[in-house]
Amino acid sequence: MEKTNIFKYAIGGLIILGFFTLLAFLIYKPIPEGNAELLYLVVGALVGSFGTIVTYNFGSSAGSAEKARTIERIAEGKKNDNPC
Repeated sequence: MEKTNIFKYAIGGLIILGFFTLLAFLIYKPIPEGNAELLYLVVGALVGSFGTIVTYNFGSSAGSAEKARTIERIAEGKKNDNPC
């Protein structure tokens, strides 16, 4: 596995872990009055990031990335077969 993939999955895992951890805190702990708006802002950012991660990994972007890798492998194979 490439280093960029490891980094991408690590960041994605941290965002998902943070999302569910914060969600659990919201369910089980009362929110202090002064911090409610800041907490809602952070939750909104995590929800957006979570949605982006899920959409990329399970949506059309994942298929497009796989297609690009396949085309690259085919192109490399044709370069090696070229007698020039």
